[in-house]
Amino acid sequence: MTPVSVLVKTRSFSVIAVAVVVLLSLAFSFFFTQGSAPWQVWLAVCALAVGIPHGALDHVVTFPQMRSAQMAMFVLGYVGVAALVVIAILVWPVGGFIFVVVMSAVHFGMGDASFIRQAGAQARALSAPWWVYAIPAGTLPIVIPLTNQGSTEALALVNPALIDWHFGADTVLFWATVSTALVCVGWLVARRRYADARDIVVLGLLAILTPPLVAFAAYFGLWHALRHTARLSQEMAPAKKIADRGHWVRALWRVSVPGLPALLGTMVVAGGITLVGGWAVTEYLWVALAVVWALTVPHMALTWRLDQSALRDGGQHDSLPTRPPASAKRL
Repeated sequence: MTPVSVLVKTRSFSVIAVAVVVLLSLAFSFFFTQGSAPWQVWLAVCALAVGIPHGALDHVVTFPQMRSAQMAMFVLGYVGVAALVVIAILVWPVGGFIFVVVMSAVHFGMGDASFIRQAGAQARALSAPWWVYAIPAGTLPIVIPLTNQGSTEALALVNPALIDWHFGADTVLFWATVSTALVCVGWLVARRRYADARDIVVLGLLAILTPPLVAFAAYFGLWHALRHTARLSQEMAPAKKIADRGHWVRALWRVSVPGLPALLGTMVVAGGITLVGGWAVTEYLWVALAVVWALTVPHMALTWRLDQSALRDGGQHDSLPTRPPASAKRL
């Protein structure tokens, strides 16, 4: 199995998984019209659990040959930055939340466009700039769930202070995001980038047709984290050897295992902050989200280099690849 094959298989799985979530959500909405909030909260918590390990190996990509002393300084700096951001978000929830929204849209969009570039790295390029995919890929999963009709209930479950985070511009943000996505889909279709257009359509359906917390859970756990993990499997030698033998699921698991302590640590820290800060148990999701958002800041800073390298494609192209290589198409 080639390295590109792992990315292609992961891409197909993420699209199918998210499409299944959309269908199940529509079915649940039809049969269960009341009392959905609690299971949405726990689904969001599970999504955090699935997604957290993907950011625990940033040092493998950024500083693969660090010594013990350097590793200690790296961890100290990483945790220190995250701690400052946690404090800022908890003290200034609205301002911190707006920062997180913008940061996440940039991070998700660039990360997904980088994944697409790597998945078709050997293909001929067409004149479709990477940002045509990145903009809707980053904004649809973030802006739509936070501005649609179900956003008030979802934000109330997380933190009521966030309900009016948009300062009344929710309708403008919603339609601006939808309109931009439609233009980008049309652009991709015109360039025969059908798989990329399909991705954007699936993300749009997820954001519009499912409850906000469900949309976040599915996107974060089954799309973003999964695709980033697949990219990491090409950077981590043991995982790459497993993938080369044709075991792409085992390769992703091999990358995820070293991140499990980070998952446990994050949940414990969130629980500790909840207890020490006098938060109610029902507010644990808000604290856990604050911790994960805070960890995203150094994570985004470190993956920026990986994303830039993938998008630059050696400085030769500024376009998305036209199709997967022939070896991947046979899978």
